[in-house]
Amino acid sequence: MIIRNLYSSLVLLVSCALILSGCVGAAVGIGTAAVAASSTEKGLSTSVSDGIIEAKLIDRFIKNDASLATSIKKTVNNGSVLFTGSVETIEQKVLATKLAWEIKGVREVVNELQITDNTSLRDTAKDLAASAQLRAELIRDPKISSLNFSIDVVNGIVYLAGVASDDIEKERVIAYAQELRFAKKVVNYIILETDKRD
Repeated sequence: MIIRNLYSSLVLLVSCALILSGCVGAAVGIGTAAVAASSTEKGLSTSVSDGIIEAKLIDRFIKNDASLATSIKKTVNNGSVLFTGSVETIEQKVLATKLAWEIKGVREVVNELQITDNTSLRDTAKDLAASAQLRAELIRDPKISSLNFSIDVVNGIVYLAGVASDDIEKERVIAYAQELRFAKKVVNYIILETDKRD
């Protein structure tokens, strides 16, 4: 009973602070997270953090491309963000990944969004091969934390996003991408751990 009252008090306090600061979506997300925390093994602090990440994602989507907020299903679990659903363009898919990595507390982004434009089967196979090859290179390199990076390859263009511990790690990831057999171009959205994140 005491713990439940503590949860309720904490949720009320945080929700009020967020509502007063204009973050109504975050307040709702935190309330939902707190209810979930009382019935799961995540615990309150982790659920609240995940709720804040999800609320910030929705806010960023609305500010950058409102269609992302409705077309993408977002799941946040212990700082790991999963996107499912479909978007019209690769730019939207990459934007979702980029925006997620800019949020403090995000530890991994898994982007399973499907693109509805028409790409040939042959090009798709090349892109998947290039993506798998690059992921394998990052996993093999002991100087790279491969989970900290997202890779999208579309029509030979390699899109990189994530958080590097320093410039050396960032340059290593970019170098591997540039060496890919089917890579025509590398677009880099990698930020450094020292960069400011929300």
